[in-house]
Formats: sequence, structure tokens, C-alpha cells
Amino acid sequence: MEFSEHIKTANVEDVVLRQPLHPPSRGTLCITGHHLLFSVREEVSSRQVLLLLRNIDAIEKRVNAPICISCLITLFLKSFLTSVENLFAYSGLISNAGRNESRISGSSGTITIKCKDLRVLQLDIPGMEQCLNIARSIETLSCLDCVSEMYPFFYRPSDISLQDQWGLSTPEKHYTQMKELQDRWRLSTVNKDYTVCPSYPPAVIVPMDVDDDVLKKVAKFRQGGRFPVLCYYHRKNGMVIMRSSQPLTGANRKRCKEDELLLQAVIDTSDKGYIIDTRSSQQAQQARITGGGFESKSCYNRWKRLHRHMERGKALQESLIKVVEACGDNSHNMDRWLSKLENSKWLSHVQTALSTAGLLAECVERDGHSVLVHGSEGIDSTLLISTLAQLIMDPSCRTLEGFLVLLEREWVQAGHPFQQRCAHSAHSHARLQQESPVFLLLLDCVWQVWRQFPLALGFSEALLLKLATEAYASDYGTFLCNSDQERCALGVKEKTHCLFQAVLRPLEREHYSNPLYEPTELAIWPSVHPQSLQLWRGFFLRWTQQTRHLEEAQEEIRNMVTEWGKMALS
Repeated sequence: MEFSEHIKTANVEDVVLRQPLHPPSRGTLCITGHHLLFSVREEVSSRQVLLLLRNIDAIEKRVNAPICISCLITLFLKSFLTSVENLFAYSGLISNAGRNESRISGSSGTITIKCKDLRVLQLDIPGMEQCLNIARSIETLSCLDCVSEMYPFFYRPSDISLQDQWGLSTPEKHYTQMKELQDRWRLSTVNKDYTVCPSYPPAVIVPMDVDDDVLKKVAKFRQGGRFPVLCYYHRKNGMVIMRSSQPLTGANRKRCKEDELLLQAVIDTSDKGYIIDTRSSQQAQQARITGGGFESKSCYNRWKRLHRHMERGKALQESLIKVVEACGDNSHNMDRWLSKLENSKWLSHVQTALSTAGLLAECVERDGHSVLVHGSEGIDSTLLISTLAQLIMDPSCRTLEGFLVLLEREWVQAGHPFQQRCAHSAHSHARLQQESPVFLLLLDCVWQVWRQFPLALGFSEALLLKLATEAYASDYGTFLCNSDQERCALGVKEKTHCLFQAVLRPLEREHYSNPLYEPTELAIWPSVHPQSLQLWRGFFLRWTQQTRHLEEAQEEIRNMVTEWGKMALS
């Protein structure tokens, strides 16, 4: 496709840009296939504002048509002329006034751009036709569905090569690093051609006693083919976390002997395990009507089922919309603000996620039992709580690189559908389809942990903000597509750059590291009391002056710690 087909007006002079934290500026606006470029030309210097079109969530257009003196005369005359004769008498004057109006009044337009990173920009564009052309181009180019036409396939920074390693880890590397589990677990390539489970990677870790033929039968009994696989091995006691999708028991309570044998192979004959279902008991029962279901006590008698209802899908997306709306309320009314924040239920979702992850970690760390986690599809809340539980228990997941490896394994490789879930953010006027801010909820939960344990995590808030932005619109290919299979088909790993690799380059690593980090081997247990949870100001209020002051203070602390470190070494 030629991007030029969608660009009728490529450049506009004398445009006024209004953006958060900056005074209005006048300059030249350019539109390309992937960016809006605003060039500010001032007497002392020039600067540019570059906005990725994919970052635009919604735009609003407004016509600015000034009323001139002749317009006012026309309106005055028309209001006082009540007879046909008088209208004829003054028709010449009115006609002349109309001609003066078209000559004097120069209409213009304003485009308000609402971004997925919650920025709101305003462009005052001279000339109505130019304004409409720019608006149409933005609307079209910001919503391209073809993945191979998105900017990551065109992004070519000079300091990175496409020949560099794309990711940080693979299932094979993850398995090799965990030698303690290799006597009871094996690496299976049953999904090497993605036919067993389209959303799983080609290699997965499964019990040693379960062969690939059994796995194929189990896959047919689990929604989307997502049979139980190992995602975490706890070195302290040998317990594991597994994840899957729901079993397809249906209304007739179907059984699958192979599925029961697989779960039995996870635990010793004298032990028991837990199944954490991220649906309420009622939702799990209702799922049987549509062919889904849950593991019954009679068939899985050594597994205890625990239900923890977690919202997903449309409810979570609407919660995000409401909390963003509350943060944009300029009424300065305290009751109104608190009411809107409560009605959004966003902090309740944060609390539920952290609480459920804490339960999972407690089962493994304190009680010494293995756990299977699933909801319906196993691609949203399942990944959310398994990630948080590993962050709580495993010190290696709390370093900068370890956290990125965790996200790559539990979200990118495990099949979270980023393309669908992050298609729109909080400002979009489009009808909700499969959007859901599950990954953003994860980052919010991690921020809560980071705030409660400021020395325990090796990365900074800046990393979480970077990830929150990149998930919705990025120069990199890491969050493209919905599964490893789709990335393979489009050559994402060969034709785009990896965000995680870029973050670990020396200069970026320093920026995204926590200068106060002090490693601990202990588990960190976040408080989920309402008084302990706060609105993530760095994200939801990031374009306000107050948050900018906090960022400046954090940067000053970083610089001080860095200087102290240099002095200590000298």
C-alpha cells in the first residue's frame, strides 16, 4: 500500500500546537505514513515534536469561523426586516454584506488529538480544507490493521542491527537454566508447527512421564488447545506453577483421562495441589453451558479448586475509561473526584490482582504446594497473576533484565493477544471489541509493589511507563501480533527490533535501573489494604505539572546516588 494515497495535504505552515507542560508554539506541521512532525522555528533555536500516528486513540475536529463586521450588519438587518418590501429594498445591501463576509472571514480548524499514552494535543490549522485533509489522514493512518505496514517494520536506528539477537530468552534456554527440575520435567516440541496450540510457543515444559501423544489429547480437552504447562519452578521447595485454559467439560461433564493423568504427574502420590480459577464459582458453572467448565472434585481428587473472581474484557476496559475521565476532571471538586475514582473501580481491580497473586505465592512459598492457574482462555488474568506471584517469590525476577525476561516468557511467548487488547486505550470513540488493559493492570500492580518496596526491585518507574506506552504504540516489534505463531508468519523477529534488547543498552539501562536497589533473597509480600494502594500518578497524571515535579525530584535523587557511588569507588 502507498501511504501517499491517504495524504492529501502533507505540509501546513503557521500551525499552532498546544501540548501539556509547554507553552503554545507556532510552526510547520508535516504528516508522513507513520508520524506527525511539528517543527517549531523560533528566533534562538528550533525543535521538533514527533508523534507516532499509532499512538493516536481519537481525534476531534472543530471549525473556527470568525464573525466579521459585515456578518453582524447582515444579522441585524435580517432581524428587523419583517416585510417583503423591506427585504427587497435592502437586498442590495445584504448581498454586498455577504460578499464582504466571504472576503474578510478566513475560516480555520482545530484538531484535538487524544493519545493512547493519555496526552491531549491541540492543533490550530489555518484553512478549513487543510484541516479536514489532515484530520482524514490521521484517522486513516492511525488505524491501519495490516501489521506489516506498521512502523516497527520501517524503524532502522543506526546503533542497532537486525542481525542482533531478537529476544532475551527462549523456552529452551529457560529449561536449560533450571537443572533441578530436569529429572521430573522435559522440554516438549509437540507444538513445533503450532498445530496443537496456536497461541503457545513451539517448545513447552511438561512432566517427564507425559508423552506428546497424551499432550495432543489433553490439548483437545482445553480451550484453544492451551494444555497445562510449567511456567515457574520454585527452587526453595521444588513446587511449580502451571497455567492453562479451562477444561471443556461442558454440560455433560465430559472427562479426559489424559488430562487427569497429566495433573496427577505434577504432584507426588502423597501430596495435593491447588487449582486457582480466576472466575467466580458461578461463572465457572455457567461456562459449562457454552462447552467450558472446571475440574470436578471426583475426577481431580488430589487437587483443591479455589475461585477468585477477576474482571476482564469489556468491564476492565470501561474501568480504564472511567479512571482516565476522572483524572481529566478539572472541576477541583473533592467529592466529585473521589466519587469518580471509586466508581471507576480501577483500584479494586488492582487490589484483586495483587490479592490473588498473593494467594498463589502463599500456596507455593508458604504452604509448599504446586498450583495450576487458569480462567477461561488462559491468556489474560492467568498471565497477570502468575507474573505477579513470580515477582513476589523469585529474586531473579526483580532485576531489570530478569523482569524483562519474565515479561517475555509470561506475556509475549505465552500468547497474550497484544494486538487485540491494546488496539485502543481510554479515549477511543470506536465500539469496544476485544480491547482490555490487562497488561496495563499488571504494570500498575508492579508499580504498587515498587512503591511499597522501593529497594527490592532493580528497575525504575520509568521502565514501567516506557512499557505502558510501548504496548499501545511502539517503534519496536516486541508487542506486535497476538501470538508467537503470528510473529513467525510475518517475520517480526527478522524484520523488526526488540524493545527489551534496546532497554538493556548501556545508556538506557542506566536510565531504567533503580539506583537504590538492594537485592534480597526473601519473598516480598505487598499489602493489599485499601490504605496501602494508591492511584498510579506517574501514569494517569503523567502530563500534569505536579507529576513533572516528582519526576524531576526522582532524577535528582538518581544523580545524587550515582555521584555517591562514584565517590565510594574512588
